[in-house]
Amino acid sequence: MEGFRRTYLRLCKEGGVEPQESVVAQLQESRAAPGSRLDLSGQSLSADTCSVLARAFQKDTVFTEVLLSDCMLSEEGVWLMQKYFFQGNNLRSTGAEVLGKLLSRNKTLRRLVLEWNALGVWDEAFSLFCEGLASNGTLTQLDLRNNQINHHGAAELALALKRNTAVQALDLRWNNIGLLGGRTLLEALQKNNSIMQLEMAGNNIPSDTLKALEQTTGHNSDRQSTLRDSRSRTQVLSKEIQTLKEEKGRQVTLTLRNDTVLRPNMNTGRLLQMTEAALALSEQKNHNMGELLTRVKAEKEEQRERQSRERRKEQEVRPGGRRGNAAPSSLLYVFKVEEMERRCKSQQQQIFELKQELTNSTAELKLQLAQAEERLDIEKRRSKQALQDTDNLRQKEVEHLNRHLEESERALQERIFKLEGQRIQLEEELSKAKAACVTERAQAEEELGRVRAQVRLEEQEHVSSLEEKLRSVRSLQQEVQLHCSQQKQSISELQAKNSQQSMELNGLRRRTEELQQELSGKDQEKVAELSQVRVELQEQIGHLQAERTAQGGLKEKISALEREIKALSGNHREVLLDKESEMSSMLEKLRLKDAEIQRMREDEAHRASYLQSAILTYVQGSPLGHYSSPKK
Repeated sequence: MEGFRRTYLRLCKEGGVEPQESVVAQLQESRAAPGSRLDLSGQSLSADTCSVLARAFQKDTVFTEVLLSDCMLSEEGVWLMQKYFFQGNNLRSTGAEVLGKLLSRNKTLRRLVLEWNALGVWDEAFSLFCEGLASNGTLTQLDLRNNQINHHGAAELALALKRNTAVQALDLRWNNIGLLGGRTLLEALQKNNSIMQLEMAGNNIPSDTLKALEQTTGHNSDRQSTLRDSRSRTQVLSKEIQTLKEEKGRQVTLTLRNDTVLRPNMNTGRLLQMTEAALALSEQKNHNMGELLTRVKAEKEEQRERQSRERRKEQEVRPGGRRGNAAPSSLLYVFKVEEMERRCKSQQQQIFELKQELTNSTAELKLQLAQAEERLDIEKRRSKQALQDTDNLRQKEVEHLNRHLEESERALQERIFKLEGQRIQLEEELSKAKAACVTERAQAEEELGRVRAQVRLEEQEHVSSLEEKLRSVRSLQQEVQLHCSQQKQSISELQAKNSQQSMELNGLRRRTEELQQELSGKDQEKVAELSQVRVELQEQIGHLQAERTAQGGLKEKISALEREIKALSGNHREVLLDKESEMSSMLEKLRLKDAEIQRMREDEAHRASYLQSAILTYVQGSPLGHYSSPKK
């Protein structure tokens, strides 16, 4: 917002235009308010301000909604704005045409308010505006209040709405659409499924057409709501199906993992490896001990052989020597032998200890191996049990999910069947209502034809009588004209006689004056007759005008009859709806009565069973029951 205000001030400074204070104040207010909406309604924008704003909007990427209602935009201002919005296009100077171009090319505008702009005055420009609206696919709200749109403009707008599928709210209040425009819009809305809100007050449209328009918009809103519900349900079902598929994939991976679990676990494998390593170590120790034992035995044998060789050598060198010298050597040898024997005993003791350790280590290793095998068996049994539990759980979950899917499918199918039944029932009711309306309309048309024929006959009779009167008046006028011509001829003859008898003129002057007086009286009589004829003609014209007014009254009566027929059809529909509601209430009452009768029957059955049990207990408790029981 602040950037746009700075851009506006900079462009005003560059163009030498004085910034408009109201626009600057509105930009400051828009800066304080969040959002991407600029409201310039009621600001009398000049042509220079329009050019600067257009250049600023060309560089702006923030605003998505601009309100320009009651801005008193001139053609020059609109042309300047479109010049910068659409550079390189040779557009005409009509504002409606420029707006049509804007709508055909703009892809971000969602709401357009154009009230009090008189767009419907120019038919060609408004048709271009409607063409732009037809090609627009983003505008959802359009306000055309007080734009002097007539039935021709409504027809163009209807053609645009047949092609447009984005507009959801349309405001056409306080225009001059009339009956024909309302019917064309109704035909267009029957093919348009996107408009859910339509304002048509103050357009001289009959109430039945307004009701039909409200019904179509209501059907559109209901259709959109059902579509949204169906889309949400399909999304939910698709999500459930996706989750089921994921769970099935997980179950497959679990089964694969369970198949791999049948092999030795990691712990048991490690335990076996440890036991095998311990066994290998013990075998290595045993082998080392055996080698040491054999080495000691070999050393002992070598020492014995060495001692025996030394003894033999001494005996060979000194066979006859003295005992005194031999004793120390023999003692020395004895000591050596004893020492060697002690060493042998100690080595034998070490060998025995090593053997004992070897036996102990082998026993321990065997015990550890047995324990490891037992643990391995326990782990195997535990893994098998876990696998069985997971399989059972997976089967239960799969069964539950299958049951849930089957129930949801059954519920959806039942809902579809119910909706189909309701649709068929509504179509039947609609066909019946249409047939009744067609019959009533045919009857009304027949009655209207009879009334029209009677009116035509009366008009023909009146016209024939008036023509006869006119013919009689014309014949009288012709007779008067003939009489006037004869009088003129006589006057000419008299004048000739007066010219011929100029000498007798003085004597006959009195007579000529008398004749002139008579002629003037006759002229007055003729004028009086002509005035009387004119009065009669005026009276006849008044009668004709009265008859015309009577015909207008008959036409009004015909329109009133048509309205009564439409009202009767509406009342008939209301009566049908009331009858249907009464039937539903009667069916509900019948159902309640059946339930009450069923409850009473059950109560009677319970009472009968109670009485039977009481009689049986009484009979069994009586002496007669005691006497009769042994026989049984």
